[in-house]
Amino acid sequence: MSEMFCFQCEQAAGGTGCTRTGVCGKPPEVSNLQDEISAALITLARAIDGQPANPTFEALFMDALFMTITNVNFDPQDNAAMRDRILQAAVAAGGANTYRPEDLFHGDTDVVSLRSTLLFGMRGMAAYAAHARVLGKTDPKVSAWFQKGMKALGDEHTVEEWLELIMEFGLINLACMELLDAANTGAYGHPEPTRVSLTQHKGPFIIITGHDLLDLKMLLEQSEGKGVNIYTHGEMLPALAYPGLKKYPHLKGHFGTAWQNQQKEFANLPGVVLYTTNCIMPPRPSYIQHLATTAEVGWPGVQHIAADDTGHKDFSTIIQQAIDLGGWTEETAGAYELMTGFGHNAVMSVADKVVDAVKSGAIKHIYLVGGCDGAKLGRDYYTQFVEKTPKDSLVLTLACGKFRFNHLQDQLGDIGGIPRLLDMGQCNDAYSAIQVALTLAKVFECGVNDLPLSLILSWYEQKAVCILLTLLALGIKNIRIGPTLPAFVSPTVLNVLVEQFGLTPITTADDDLKTIAG
Repeated sequence: MSEMFCFQCEQAAGGTGCTRTGVCGKPPEVSNLQDEISAALITLARAIDGQPANPTFEALFMDALFMTITNVNFDPQDNAAMRDRILQAAVAAGGANTYRPEDLFHGDTDVVSLRSTLLFGMRGMAAYAAHARVLGKTDPKVSAWFQKGMKALGDEHTVEEWLELIMEFGLINLACMELLDAANTGAYGHPEPTRVSLTQHKGPFIIITGHDLLDLKMLLEQSEGKGVNIYTHGEMLPALAYPGLKKYPHLKGHFGTAWQNQQKEFANLPGVVLYTTNCIMPPRPSYIQHLATTAEVGWPGVQHIAADDTGHKDFSTIIQQAIDLGGWTEETAGAYELMTGFGHNAVMSVADKVVDAVKSGAIKHIYLVGGCDGAKLGRDYYTQFVEKTPKDSLVLTLACGKFRFNHLQDQLGDIGGIPRLLDMGQCNDAYSAIQVALTLAKVFECGVNDLPLSLILSWYEQKAVCILLTLLALGIKNIRIGPTLPAFVSPTVLNVLVEQFGLTPITTADDDLKTIAG
């Protein structure tokens, strides 16, 4: 068996790195090809250094980085084709000194740690930038930074210079999240607080998972009037809060929980599942023929739906497959409903109530408990933490980590009509949480770190990394992160983060709540 080395996700084997096969299911061949993709991007960045901006190259950086995120593309042919495209582009651009893939994760421990942190952050930002790009939204400084960042990965820097690059990147990612927020709200309207059904209705259906709202919109348009119901899964839950999407009557509700439970939830499913972004796990034989991928997602043997030159995707094949499968034979009522749609626009609409409640003491603290979910033990911490938050506190949440506790919505209740648990959306909607924090700081004429606000984050893959770097670049301190610290962060780099930002690992829910309470 060939060897690999990958430590980009929270589930890295032994807390150090996967060397035989990825915990995610990624085989050595794919892992090594993805290292070759990253090295090829550094080579391309060198080749085009100093040349005018080129949208084709910029899109190539985004797509290539996106497909190397954990749980996106496991197909060796796709990865080899992407590597070759990049190398051909580098030659066409004039050529450059070739960067060796073996140099990515070898060398001085602290340099490898800093290089990896920047690389993984850019992989996360690439996903956000790609989602905005398909909606026609780009930002020159975001697009240009992929080339700048990849070139920087192949250069030598002092530790201080690496940290400066990483902080600069964090602010660029903020601009990228702002871009995506504008793209989504411009296309579908601002999310509205929405109660979502978990009922499974009789008849054919398609479940759509991932993050891309445009894929959902195209699927809804093409399946309208054909007797096929559409359900969201995982991070697609917040899509049900957008006016431009929830207006479709056959968008029935949500199915399942977070990505790591799909092998159980999709077993023997009499419908089709469409993967739009990262989160695909090794499919089981009982449902692999019922899957489809699109965009950068790929799995060997799974049907793939590509966009044409105009960006249009033809979903007629999976719509007909759903009809042929027949779907559920009877209705199954959901055990409860979920609330979502508390984006920055919705929260700011009741900002005066929140401010008054804080001033009166009705709200004594606000916790942001959000991030990725995952399969590793220890994530029940987040359920316990939210369950044990004081009744005079609010809990903001986002990303798929909320599936650990979003069923507690009714149990937690409200404060003066404001729900205590506010689902702000997908992982990229960290932008909404940041905007709320900055607005409150402005109202109270203080810094964000002076607010009665604590951030308790869970991480799994590279989009969580880029969000963390944005929070650090904004100077937000005393963030708690878990369930484990990233394997790619060396002890020296961790010490810097602890000293400069107070970044700390979670302990127990009781102890952390006690510490926060002072």
